[in-house]
Amino acid sequence: MSEPWQWDEQTWRGHVERVRAGRPLRPESWPGGAKVAVTLSFDSDHETIPLRDGEVLPGKLSQGEYGARAGVPRILKLLDRFEVPSTFFMPAVSALLHDGEAKSYVDAGHEVALHGWIHERNTQLPPEAERDLAFRAADTLERLTGTRPAGIRTPSWDFSEDSLRIIRELGLTYDSSLMADDDCYEIVADGEPTGIVELPVEWIRDDMPYFMMERFGAQRPYTPPRGVLSIWRDEFDLAYAEGGIFQLTLHPHVIGHRSRVTILAELLEHIASHDGVWFATHAQIADHVSLGKDLAR
Repeated sequence: MSEPWQWDEQTWRGHVERVRAGRPLRPESWPGGAKVAVTLSFDSDHETIPLRDGEVLPGKLSQGEYGARAGVPRILKLLDRFEVPSTFFMPAVSALLHDGEAKSYVDAGHEVALHGWIHERNTQLPPEAERDLAFRAADTLERLTGTRPAGIRTPSWDFSEDSLRIIRELGLTYDSSLMADDDCYEIVADGEPTGIVELPVEWIRDDMPYFMMERFGAQRPYTPPRGVLSIWRDEFDLAYAEGGIFQLTLHPHVIGHRSRVTILAELLEHIASHDGVWFATHAQIADHVSLGKDLAR
């Protein structure tokens, strides 16, 4: 196989255009005349990250268990306090390990969406395995919650060459794994619109880069919680000024700790102090930006 510097234009252009950002989907207005849409998401990974890597000793598993045992109750209490519907992206194995948790999200008015089977790395899987795990996860979440998932966040935002095809085969309305914009857009595949809405993510708006600790690796917390609060507050303020969306990716085993859930509460207080804020799930955002756009399905 030739080196990238030897590729002809057809080759490098083909790689770039395989999955691309299409037309922007920022609407002319948000429901109720709101100036901004705010959508919080929580990746309830729990024990699946160490399990995926074959780490089965109690230490790493207990770090994940904290998310379900301590983080989730704090988060649900906070969301209820501010009346904020949110989206919980949940690996199926997490949902099976913690009986009733996925259903409790739905019962509290939140959305449950796909996040893989065991937080697998899609780019390391053969296509048939990625498809099997995605469909198995969708069936499991539907059985546990009574609702078929409408969207997906690929585990670790690991989007393979086959992920989009599988997403379309599942009949999902949105994805939240890519990073081509601040606001929603339609995903284009090889130049053709897909009808799939992208709710873009970004490491800036994710809690793990700031707060995770890897004992035997280089990953160390490097930003004080209120430093992160300042970053996220600035992200919201400009989204509000531009009339777009403000999206966060959070993890119960990370944000759920006392000093960190405190800054999430302060952030919600800041957001709620503004007029014209629409709090919504990812599915609600995707549905609204699709209205009148005649997206392909």
